[in-house]
Amino acid sequence: MIYFISDVHLGVMERSEDKLREDKLLSVLDKMALDAKKIYLVGDIFDFWFDYKQVIPKHFYRTLSKLHEIRNNVCEIEFIIGNHDFGHSDFFEKELNIPVFGTDIIRNHSGKKFYISHGDGKDINDKGYLLLKKVMRNPLSLKLYLMLHPNLGIKLASGSSKESRKYSSQKHYNESDVLFKFAQSKIEEGFDYVVMGHRHKASKEIYKTGIYLNIGEWIKKPTFAVFDGKDINHIFVADYLKQPTSQLNYE
Repeated sequence: MIYFISDVHLGVMERSEDKLREDKLLSVLDKMALDAKKIYLVGDIFDFWFDYKQVIPKHFYRTLSKLHEIRNNVCEIEFIIGNHDFGHSDFFEKELNIPVFGTDIIRNHSGKKFYISHGDGKDINDKGYLLLKKVMRNPLSLKLYLMLHPNLGIKLASGSSKESRKYSSQKHYNESDVLFKFAQSKIEEGFDYVVMGHRHKASKEIYKTGIYLNIGEWIKKPTFAVFDGKDINHIFVADYLKQPTSQLNYE
């Protein structure tokens, strides 16, 4: 199975509540490890992320440990950064052996061509966000930010992430059409599947000979996606964790 997870946003809530959601993620990853051929982390797994030379956000250590375990013993994992967890340096690649991509990626599975993207920045009319994205992800900007003391840097990142959420919530209504139109253009180019997150609403749309799937989110109704070699579908976390492995239904 090929799994896709996005928009978990670990760190967005109070630690006690956030930890319960992380427990579900760890249980899902354990179950995925039974049959996973590859796992894609499609952005905003963390609500904020910066890795310093000697410091990483401590509350994510359980998830990092589980990803390391799966990568070493089960399958490849690839991480596409989102609009919240873009502050990567080299921790994932050097310590976890998980490559991190700041751009969309193209992959092939079972003879099918996949275009995989977090989904932010697809609205060419959103000039404000496109400019902000360019500035925030500039290597010089990241270098200057990492000169802050980690306690201050992580605190500011967490606060900035919450403000970003308020802005995003005001424009999500338009992103359904924007992302679907983008997916249509990729299907026109010959892709069989276009997989994205960011929108926080699970959806599956057929267009001509291709399929656009938005993975969903983990805050209101935790959802991920799976490709079984023939089709791609959503799985609700609550259902997935209740079912015995032999009875899993990927429809």
